[in-house]
Amino acid sequence: MKPLQQNVLGLLRKIRILSISIVLLSPAPPSVASSRHFRSLFPSTAATMSSSQSPPVAKKVEHRMELFGDVRIDNYYWFRDDSRTNPDVTSYLQQENAYTDFVMSGTKKVEEQIYGELRGRIKEDDISVPDRKGAYYYYERTLEGKEYVQYCRRFVPRGEASASVHDIMPTGPDAPPEQVILDENIKAQNQSYYCIGAFEVSPNNKLVAYAEDTKGDEIYTVYIIDAETGAPVGKPLVNMTSDIEWAGNDALVYITMDEILRPDKAWLHKLGTEQSTDTCLYHEKDDTFSLDLDASESKKYLFLGSESKFTRFNFYLDVSKPEDGLVVLTPRVDGVDTFASHRGNHFYIRRRSDDIFNSEVVACPLDNTSATTVILPHRESVKIQDIQLFLDHLVVCEREDGLPKIVVYSLPATGEPLRRLEGGRAVKFTDATYSVDLSESEFSSSILRFCYSSMKTPPSTYDYDMKTGVSILKKVETVLGGFDTSKYVTERKWATATDGTKVPISIVYRKDLVKLDGSDPLLLYGYGSYEACIDPSFKASRISLLDRGFIYAIAHIRGGGEMGRQWYENGKLLKKKNTFTDFISCAEYLIENKYCSKEKLCINGRSAGGLLIGAVLNMRPDLFKAAVAGVPFVDVVTTMLDPTIPLTTSEWEEWGDPRKEEFYFYMKSYSPVDNVKARNYPDILVTAGLNDPRVLYSEPAKFVAKLRDTKTDDNLLLFKCELGAGHFSKSGRFEKLQEDAFTYTFILKSLNMIPALGS
Repeated sequence: MKPLQQNVLGLLRKIRILSISIVLLSPAPPSVASSRHFRSLFPSTAATMSSSQSPPVAKKVEHRMELFGDVRIDNYYWFRDDSRTNPDVTSYLQQENAYTDFVMSGTKKVEEQIYGELRGRIKEDDISVPDRKGAYYYYERTLEGKEYVQYCRRFVPRGEASASVHDIMPTGPDAPPEQVILDENIKAQNQSYYCIGAFEVSPNNKLVAYAEDTKGDEIYTVYIIDAETGAPVGKPLVNMTSDIEWAGNDALVYITMDEILRPDKAWLHKLGTEQSTDTCLYHEKDDTFSLDLDASESKKYLFLGSESKFTRFNFYLDVSKPEDGLVVLTPRVDGVDTFASHRGNHFYIRRRSDDIFNSEVVACPLDNTSATTVILPHRESVKIQDIQLFLDHLVVCEREDGLPKIVVYSLPATGEPLRRLEGGRAVKFTDATYSVDLSESEFSSSILRFCYSSMKTPPSTYDYDMKTGVSILKKVETVLGGFDTSKYVTERKWATATDGTKVPISIVYRKDLVKLDGSDPLLLYGYGSYEACIDPSFKASRISLLDRGFIYAIAHIRGGGEMGRQWYENGKLLKKKNTFTDFISCAEYLIENKYCSKEKLCINGRSAGGLLIGAVLNMRPDLFKAAVAGVPFVDVVTTMLDPTIPLTTSEWEEWGDPRKEEFYFYMKSYSPVDNVKARNYPDILVTAGLNDPRVLYSEPAKFVAKLRDTKTDDNLLLFKCELGAGHFSKSGRFEKLQEDAFTYTFILKSLNMIPALGS
């Protein structure tokens, strides 16, 4: 199994999230599925409105929907039309963007000031911590003034550096020359969006396969190049996911999607052959299941998983003989969820079921996969989230009491009998709340690499010697501009939900600026879906809020996975409202304990977190001063009733199937679009991406149009649709800072803090 952050792209494809800075995903509509795939180059919005001073008024076209005797009237259903064939859609999006530009034009100086701060904290010319692969060190380099990264390597034979905790790539004038394998800045020229979703080096280090998306629709083209010369090898592979793995040095396994963008087929491609002749290894025909692909740490096997929200089963492929095809490793059993890896003559499997809800780890012989031995038993208070195998060690990512842990176990020599593992060594961490992720490490090494951060601690990469328990700090992300971590405080508090459940909150603030008397501004973030864990990690751009006296908090609400599997189960399906009431309880706790007041409380969430924001705005509009809903999944019932929309069928197990009466009325009771009423709302900023395959732009557009038509106040309501991007918005690193600066400026404007900043 790949390290945690290596699995993020696969996870994101299955969930409506951001991430977080993070992370973590969502759906998208229409009966015209193509509307999420096209790339539109619209004219400037400056001339699209005769009077941008006035909020756009979307036309109403009544669309009647009836089910279970219940009638819903959707006057904005027409937004789902493909804007290539309906110019009214194009016009409306342009008008909304022009209106947003007009309203925010008076704060442009402050926005530019904040952008300057954000960019000023970045060391623009930098390299990542190099990864050793055979005789090469691989790393990514950023250049001053450039949006994107270069993929680089240096040739350093093993005799000159060993895979030890002190292993350092040689630099300086006598070091081996740097080779730039791929420069995203060159590839991104003339592209409004550019993203490489996978960069995979062949086992012999001679070839590279990379997956490219130039629209933001997450439909990738895979290119294979000579790692030394950059010359193309064969023709590109098209219409794929970013799941690609080498099967030896002359073959690739990859996954394609069906018409609703569900990863449904796995293929074997032999280099030098046409894609049309590739072998289909497996076709998942159940439309509630999706495929994903991983390589074992030993690199001897590939694992193809097929999963729904409740069930996951696996096949394996021996990379030494890929022509033999897939072999069943863990059969499909409803409610049983398995992930696989390999070491020596055993497969290792993390297994979850209704009874083993926080997972156990078992092992089975390669030649008798039904003969399993439990090596780490299930514990009710500890969730086994992931495992990483080494030749002599097993690394376990756990969660206990809402905090992540890394525990290292020594393994018996290959060939010796397996036994239940005891005496694991836990890696020590210091902050009250923090985030830790495993990085890719060499299978044969005793060195574990991980990245640690907290809301006041910049990302720090460590090499941990699993034999001695010693950690060596390899790199701390540079934060320019005079950042001093000692000025900031992180706290962990617990709110009490309406049913008595204790909900953790992570908090950070600058201790010399915050008064904690209720007068401080506070931004509260939430997500709460897909069992995603929103751990409190560092984000340099957040300093611009903290240094203006803001408190920043994360509500770890049910529906996420922070407190174990049951935390997730108690925030989905017919218990989904716990997600929203937990968030409200966290907001009320922060007010009651003088972290802020209603007049200073702002909230933020993206994708499924945008659903959270929309739901709590309808439930408690009086509780918040301002809200930011990024690419929000807000039209829950209509979207989940349409199986032609990407992600719908696979997500019935997350939200429920509204074709069943019980789910229909429950989902309708919280769906943001269906619950907009004539009342006052706080200031609201909503964003969307035109090419988003997870949340179609029509959902946030519809939410905004209905709010404009219905709400009774004159508070800010702005809609910003990125016309050349998808779910994760713009792709360049500085472009993303511009978005942060815009969002922060909106919040400051709402709180009446702009005059104090402008000069």
